[in-house]
Amino acid sequence: MKVLVTGTAGFIGAALAHVLLARGDEVIGIDNVNDYYDVGLKEARLARLKQHAGFTEVRIALEDRDRLNQAFSDHRPQRVVNLAAQAGVRYSLTHPHAYIDANLVGFCNILEACRRYDIEHLVYASSSSVYGANTRMPFSVHHNVDHPVSLYAATKKANELMAHTYSHLYGLPTTGLRFFTVYGPWGRPDMALFMFTRNILAGKPIDVFNFGHHRRDFTYIDDIVEGVVRVLDNVATPNPDWNGDHPDPGTSKAPYRLYNIGNNQPVELLRFIEVLEECLGKKAEKNLLPMQSGDVPDTYADIDDLIRDVGYRPTTPIEVGIANFVSWYKDYYGVS
Repeated sequence: MKVLVTGTAGFIGAALAHVLLARGDEVIGIDNVNDYYDVGLKEARLARLKQHAGFTEVRIALEDRDRLNQAFSDHRPQRVVNLAAQAGVRYSLTHPHAYIDANLVGFCNILEACRRYDIEHLVYASSSSVYGANTRMPFSVHHNVDHPVSLYAATKKANELMAHTYSHLYGLPTTGLRFFTVYGPWGRPDMALFMFTRNILAGKPIDVFNFGHHRRDFTYIDDIVEGVVRVLDNVATPNPDWNGDHPDPGTSKAPYRLYNIGNNQPVELLRFIEVLEECLGKKAEKNLLPMQSGDVPDTYADIDDLIRDVGYRPTTPIEVGIANFVSWYKDYYGVS
């Protein structure tokens, strides 16, 4: 297939593009390579992708409607995976307009282009953050998610609503994926594993919020990408049993689906740090702090729908995933 992937300079986007290229798909990669975090790391991810003959880079922002439409017109993709977004819960507390521009205006532009160019299937990144103030575990796509606790989460919930509108009005098949704490080689420097590793190796203390009692459904990058590919190949269809008297949030009479994509095994942050210390062979100096605004204490993905519909089952324990990340980190940064 010819697949347009946004966010190919990003962590998940680059990993997905590699897998699609390896199986013979052509990938049109869109990214504006902004400076939210280390541009050098983003360029290094792109440099690896450019070694593939089937990869075409288009360096634009999703907010640039004219250039985005031109990319669709020039390349005529069959399917689209939208992973580009302004990420980060904490950053949204201080830079709200970045989330409106990239996550709302940009996503509207993606939807319009998909409608105009008859895209077969749009798969897009949502987030476990949409569960917000929910406390019923595990989180299910069939639960109501109307109480976000960060602007980032609110924009992701809005993406789901916008996608449903286009599925309903225009018959555009859309599938939203609620990612749960993705980690692994080539990861994001603003994520805990990256920051912890850097500080521990440098002999600096690490900030541990909620006194380390967070529980997160840490999900390894290879497991995430496998799930995305399976969903991309499984075009969203209407749920014939959907009933407006008892509306199911995860499906619709339109070709619209939502899935959690997580490890289905929450791990306490202190245990996560303990495994990292073992892999580094060095103990962390912990600065134990209360929970930050916009954060939630626990995440735990109910993935039954994804198992049933596409056969997705994550297989990577944190002991393996963290060891792989540490190996990559030391190699990439030349740490002995």
